[in-house]
Amino acid sequence: MKKNRILIFDTTLRDGEQCPGASMTLREKLEVARQLARLKVDVIEGGFPVISEGDFTAVNTIAREITGSTIAGLARCVPRDIEAAGKAVAPAGKRGRIHVFLATSKLHREFKLGKAQSQIIKLAVDGVTRARKLVADVEFSPEDASRTEPDFLVEVCQAAVDAGATTVNIPDTVGWAVPGQFGELIGHLHGSVPEFRSGKAVISVHCHNDLGLAVANSLAAVEAGARQVECTVNGIGERAGNAALEEVVMALKTRGDVYTGYTCGVKAKQIVKASKLVARMSGLPVQRSKAIVGENAFAHSSGIHQDGIIKKRETYEIMDPEDVGWGQTELPLTKHSGRAAMAMRLRHLGFKLTDDEITSVFSRFKEIGDKKKFVYDDDLGALVDGQMTKVPETWVMEYLNVTSGNHTVPTATVRLCKAATGRSRKETVLEDAGVGDGPVDASLKAIDRLTETSGRLKDYAIRAVSQGKDALGEVSVKVDFGDGDLVTGKGASTDIIEASAKAYLNAVNRYLNNGRRKKKPRKTNGQP
Repeated sequence: MKKNRILIFDTTLRDGEQCPGASMTLREKLEVARQLARLKVDVIEGGFPVISEGDFTAVNTIAREITGSTIAGLARCVPRDIEAAGKAVAPAGKRGRIHVFLATSKLHREFKLGKAQSQIIKLAVDGVTRARKLVADVEFSPEDASRTEPDFLVEVCQAAVDAGATTVNIPDTVGWAVPGQFGELIGHLHGSVPEFRSGKAVISVHCHNDLGLAVANSLAAVEAGARQVECTVNGIGERAGNAALEEVVMALKTRGDVYTGYTCGVKAKQIVKASKLVARMSGLPVQRSKAIVGENAFAHSSGIHQDGIIKKRETYEIMDPEDVGWGQTELPLTKHSGRAAMAMRLRHLGFKLTDDEITSVFSRFKEIGDKKKFVYDDDLGALVDGQMTKVPETWVMEYLNVTSGNHTVPTATVRLCKAATGRSRKETVLEDAGVGDGPVDASLKAIDRLTETSGRLKDYAIRAVSQGKDALGEVSVKVDFGDGDLVTGKGASTDIIEASAKAYLNAVNRYLNNGRRKKKPRKTNGQP
């Protein structure tokens, strides 16, 4: 590796997915991983293999199908975790990485682990040694490193490197650090561990955004000697999230006068596409004012700004929006467009679908095409999203009729079909009506009655997918079915009531599909 090459370690599929309600299916994770590979990130952390069968399968599938990037699996310094991670990343061969972690701060040692410093070092060495027997590429993270005594942190890092760690990651696990102090800590480690200076081992950083300083801390660390930055697309993740990949990358590329000589292999023109895909797959929309990828990031409403932009773009823009993927020409399709034209457009957008899936999307494309004049790229994305978010459908909506008005009690009639299961060879078709505060509320109550579930709507978001009065409406919901876990559902239609009902039914099907499985442990305790 070049001395000043900054490696981008993407943890969208692991830390990013830990955001409540952001859980993705295997298919959604695979699509995100493919886009991350097109983005040319150096490392993709696919998940925490031991935590659930779903995480193991996701990491294992990504390791089999994704080429180019290193594929990492997370593990505690516990034999069972490490063995699971090793099996999960095995298909990646030499590109497989095991990322082991262990808490090191005094607070965690005393109150969580009940371990002395010497015991922590032994556990770290044992973990790295065991992982190194399975893969050549091992990363070690001293959890809560930013609150660990600096001299003890040096001991832990040196011990991990001596045991065979090729990367040592310094996590600001709770977002406590500030740039000056964090930079000093990284500089202290760089100066104290010879392998960091020689390049035999890489210092990495993993910063959380609790104080809004994740990107600033990451960049301060780069200046102090860090050569890998762990981040997520759109900055999603635990609590306030992680350092945003797009912000870190574009800061390095845009401010070359400050970050002189540093290189980064990320293909910036893929950033906006990655942002939109992650927002769709995770159900976490990007705020309009978000740097780089927000809809307002390159919008100018002030007349003075507009005049300056017209005369010379650089007067009010420090980046060319096209450099990150904004403003690329798209040719909208119409209802007269054929299956081949739609399939070609989907391939251009980066989606990899089977023939059956293309047929299914084309059927919905024709339905949408009959309702609106043009079908834009974002409309296609929403249709594919509907295909990706499909789970085994316990219930399918066949009919929805709503009456509502300012002098009418909002009423919804819903007909659902339940597929044949077990000994039953017949489909079950049920119909019921519900009343509510509005047409959406009435529809959801009718669905609850028919499916014998009781969900509390904790979050509801709707957005116009594309332009025009006939735009496709995309609804995302987060629902609590009584166990405290939020289940995400998504639906799209030119009718926002129908989109709302589809999104809620999608959440119901997810809940019913997962409810009989062993519940996945919460992934908030003991991670970088």
